[in-house]
Amino acid sequence: MTAKRSTSSSSGGSKRGRSAITGRFVKQSTVRRNPATTVNEQASAKAKKK
Repeated sequence: MTAKRSTSSSSGGSKRGRSAITGRFVKQSTVRRNPATTVNEQASAKAKKK
């Protein structure tokens, strides 16, 4: 039996990759290649203005 791998497109949530070294946004492919120096952040919905 093989395990399913979840991808960012099928999870329903929006994720952003960020470099832990520079703080800049990076592509999801970069996050997969460099797991020690990158993090995935959950993109939150924008707050409504009053």
